[in-house]
Amino acid sequence: MDGTVDGVVLEEEGGSTRGCFQTDASLCEEDESQGANEQHPDDERFVPLREFYPYIRCALCNGFFIDATTITECLHTFCKSCIVKHFFYSNRCPNCSIIVHQTQPLYSIRPDRQLQDIVFKMVPYLEGDERSRICEFYKRRGLDIPKPVAAPSTYPLKLHHRQKKDLLPQSVFTIPSELDVSLMLEFVGAEEGVENYKPLERKYVRVSGEATVRHVELFIRRKMELSQNCKVDVVCGDHLLKQYQSLREVCNTMGQNALQDGMLVLHFGLVLPA
Repeated sequence: MDGTVDGVVLEEEGGSTRGCFQTDASLCEEDESQGANEQHPDDERFVPLREFYPYIRCALCNGFFIDATTITECLHTFCKSCIVKHFFYSNRCPNCSIIVHQTQPLYSIRPDRQLQDIVFKMVPYLEGDERSRICEFYKRRGLDIPKPVAAPSTYPLKLHHRQKKDLLPQSVFTIPSELDVSLMLEFVGAEEGVENYKPLERKYVRVSGEATVRHVELFIRRKMELSQNCKVDVVCGDHLLKQYQSLREVCNTMGQNALQDGMLVLHFGLVLPA
């Protein structure tokens, strides 16, 4: 029979009882070591902020994104003021050196508000400090401080109950009006020799009609983690699409034959460059 009496562990061995003393301190140490080795699956994992630096810092100023702005041709992001100043003397992306636009590179940048919200949530006091600097900038020049844009009132005052009910949104999620083209991306396969790519998990995408076939290719490359030596061919019907073609142009050219349930169907394959 095994037992513990007053810190003494008793064990039966060959008909005799052998005792060994175990202090309270050693018992506590063993419990702590066992607890440290056990990790509950629901425990949160803490990651140092510096591991996210490549994704939340501007490559031009090495600071955290302020007014995050993305180049539509290559999807690289910078601070708005940094990229605007850069385009004064260059029309290439600072990261990948792609030509953004031959004459007007500022036409090919868009604000990335979701990324900026993420940066403000990840970096404490960044939003407050930036707001303070903006106020100080306007005060020093004797200008009126711009007020944050307030959300408009949902309903006019004193509406009838039935009128309010009619004005309620039908869905919590509303699609922005500029995203006017729905895509269905169908993967037809990869040429022999193309390896190490991830499957495209979501083939339904809603985008702006101003987006080009190149944007679709960049989206596929990012989601499937394709290497640079792999080429993406995008086909609509029997026509191999050019990178400069806009999706609205493809819709108008191909007509209803290219649509399925209101979605523009694009087939794509992975090939090696000739």
